[in-house]
Amino acid sequence: MKISAYAAAAAKVPLAPHAIERREPGPHEVLIDIRYCGVCHSDLHQVRDEWGGSIFPMVPGHEIVGHVAKVGAHVARFKVGDTVGVGCFIDSCRECEQCKTGEEQFCEQGMTGTYNAYERGTQTPTYGGYSTRITVNEDYVLRVPESIPLDRAAPLLCAGITTYSPLRHYGLKKGDKLAVVGLGGLGHMAVKFGRAMGAEVTVLSTSESKREAALELGAHAFAVMRDKEDFKALSKRFDFIIDSVSAPHDYNAYLSLLKTDGIMVLLGIPERPVPLAAGSLVTQRRKLGGSMIGGIRETQEMLDFCAEHGIASDIELIDIADINEAYERMLKGDVRYRFVIDTTTLPEPA
Repeated sequence: MKISAYAAAAAKVPLAPHAIERREPGPHEVLIDIRYCGVCHSDLHQVRDEWGGSIFPMVPGHEIVGHVAKVGAHVARFKVGDTVGVGCFIDSCRECEQCKTGEEQFCEQGMTGTYNAYERGTQTPTYGGYSTRITVNEDYVLRVPESIPLDRAAPLLCAGITTYSPLRHYGLKKGDKLAVVGLGGLGHMAVKFGRAMGAEVTVLSTSESKREAALELGAHAFAVMRDKEDFKALSKRFDFIIDSVSAPHDYNAYLSLLKTDGIMVLLGIPERPVPLAAGSLVTQRRKLGGSMIGGIRETQEMLDFCAEHGIASDIELIDIADINEAYERMLKGDVRYRFVIDTTTLPEPA
């Protein structure tokens, strides 16, 4: 079927209306009417081919929510009308150790991205959620609880799971002192999850202007980190640090804020390597880890956790025609905290 989308025709070219083909659902697939799609910073990187290997024309979007429109003959988990979501990947090998343990994001053959990838075993590109419909195998579809506002649920499929997963995997406990570095799309979710998990949450930022917003989100404290004295004042204060910043910054300075046996988890990937001194880890038996999204099982767990604790992303809803302006604003950090596209504003396919 021919459907409406927005695509980048080439690197660094503004996104524009584009028609794509979606298949009718196979025996184990569902066809989803997309209602909202979040705008991730990685969308910007990939449409500009800043990571290399981009496939054009590209229809971005991997924070997808909507409703089931059709189901294949053997679909068991979903029915027409169900509220569902699709995250960063739509397939994996299903045979490796990682896939079998529910960690499909680490598939040894590589997960199949929701966009900017190829369908497994083919040269058919995948197209993402800046579109009106998508067809996905039921095993890679999430059930979105009705209590979460649907537009505010979209970013949970990437920003939400990216922050939830490390807090669970590395063992954040009730009463732990958690520092969140950076207050953007990821950081604001880390504050909400940390608070809901019973941690004492402090936001660390280089900008005093973020203080009020951090406290409104539920942070117990806020600190501006600009010089050595700021770091000295918080030395050995925290059990856990979530670092959501992608710009180059001094990992060693932030590691000094950890107690003995504390852990810092990196979510951002700076454009150039950041020096790390062994002493930052050795002297207090600190740990430095990393994390990306989560598997299907954990992502569903995260959505259910959000429903239980009344958590949703803070968003700015936009029309698809505003997507190029939204990208420019993202580059300036001018969004609180995630843009979400209303896909009803997509034009009819030519």
